[in-house]
Amino acid sequence: MSTSAQSSAQTDSPSSSAARSGGTVTDRLVELNTRYAEEFSDPGMDARPVLQVAVVACMDARLDLHAALGLELGDCHTIRNAGGVVTDDVIRSLTISQRALGTRSVVLIHHTNCGMESITEEFRKDLEFEVGQRPAWAVEAYTDADQDVRQSMQRVRTSPFLLHTDDVRGFVFDVTTGSLREILPAS
Repeated sequence: MSTSAQSSAQTDSPSSSAARSGGTVTDRLVELNTRYAEEFSDPGMDARPVLQVAVVACMDARLDLHAALGLELGDCHTIRNAGGVVTDDVIRSLTISQRALGTRSVVLIHHTNCGMESITEEFRKDLEFEVGQRPAWAVEAYTDADQDVRQSMQRVRTSPFLLHTDDVRGFVFDVTTGSLREILPAS
């Protein structure tokens, strides 16, 4: 089942082109990279984000963060995972982003109609039953995106590893309108 917003008439997508040529999607992506690399020129950028901001967001394919936030290549660090939840690995990435690469602001973005709202922690138990080993990670499912943004903001603000926790803001992106709605932290 496809959730793509693109029409089926669009035939030059990596997956449709791979299917026609008999290759995999990865084969097609590598082919497209070859074309990209032929015209690529090193932009001469530093790894430090120009805007000194790190954006933590859901991995959902419907979120084009750079377009939605008006960002250009080199403007920010982008950290994505299922749900955009602040996990230990997100804290790890933010710590490196701040301490080694100079970011000072953190923007957290969840979104409407997220798959994490329909999954439960039972997912871990089902995996354990299926493969015979319990995942070391929590699913971090939630039913209220606003509340989870608040929890994520709190996790960033209270982390002892982060140097800059005064400019941490959270939002919910509406996948049908493209707009951000700011979530105020818990009082």
